[in-house]
Amino acid sequence: MTQPVTAEESTADRSHGAGPRGRAWRRRLMRDELGVSLVLVLLVAAAGIAHPAFVHKDNLLSIAQNSSYVGLMAVGMVFALAMREVDLSVGGTYTLCLVVGAVLIRDGTDPWLSLLVTLPLAALLGAFNGLVTTVLEIPSFIVTLGTAMLYRGMALALADGRQISNLPAGNSFFTVLGGTVLSVPTSVWVLLVALIVFTVVLTRTRFGAQVRAIGSNPEAARFSGLPITRTRIKALALTGLMSGVAGALALAFFIAGDPTVGQGYELTAIAACIIGGTSLAGGRGSVPGAVFGSLILSVVAAALVFFQVPINWTTFATGAVILLAVALDSALRRSRGVGLKQGAAAVVSRLFRRSA
Repeated sequence: MTQPVTAEESTADRSHGAGPRGRAWRRRLMRDELGVSLVLVLLVAAAGIAHPAFVHKDNLLSIAQNSSYVGLMAVGMVFALAMREVDLSVGGTYTLCLVVGAVLIRDGTDPWLSLLVTLPLAALLGAFNGLVTTVLEIPSFIVTLGTAMLYRGMALALADGRQISNLPAGNSFFTVLGGTVLSVPTSVWVLLVALIVFTVVLTRTRFGAQVRAIGSNPEAARFSGLPITRTRIKALALTGLMSGVAGALALAFFIAGDPTVGQGYELTAIAACIIGGTSLAGGRGSVPGAVFGSLILSVVAAALVFFQVPINWTTFATGAVILLAVALDSALRRSRGVGLKQGAAAVVSRLFRRSA
């Protein structure tokens, strides 16, 4: 006998991708991701034509590794933005987990066992953001702005304002997580695995469907009985966890815990998501697009070095990309009048298709 479909299941299934609207959403998302990947290829090709050394294997791998930390944060940020939440504390979470791991290792804890502390800590910090946002009914933007300073201050206090060094560099934790596998940095492999896993989570699981349904129309989701509070906490916990993963990989690579790193990573992660097709208005997200977006930002930064542009302009370029991405996202929604369903990557991909 067929079981009746509840309102909650119906709402989640529609967001999950069932039916014509779901198939249209997936096709549009694939076009956007293709457009962003095309932008990345064109940027690399243009820089390579001007400076052939730019497309050397070692340089490209270095760019990929540099983007992997922000890329992991962006993967988690997709879930927050898709729910109409913003986590400005990912940079602070990254720094705090890096410092906590360094302190534990310095004080004699096995480096691999330190992960049993830093990764759950990262998830708890993210869940704390979600809990405060829900209980106090304060926008996550404000909550995470405060916790960003809180987490970063805790990192500075634990490290006594100094870099923690003299760690056992010969330990397998540093040689494996901070080294290479098949000549590719381990952090790049971890980013690739995260891309695959969380693309499936966002597009093919009940949790991902709930995230998108709540972000698309919170009132309808609440009326349908979706677990908004629980889903919000889970999404922000996931965002925090990915920041902790990035912090662990950075600790393994740099073999030091610097409490001053991670400044501005949260804005770069948000920019990567928006460039990749995740809308600030919620309801839509792309994990591959976020990874491509982080690579685009790293390619731009590396190209500025090859073109001998002063390092200070790197920050300027990142800020300009953020403003452009947000402006395009807003302009797209106004011009098409489709509310919360479109993202900035659609505009970017169309612009590049027309110019091609």
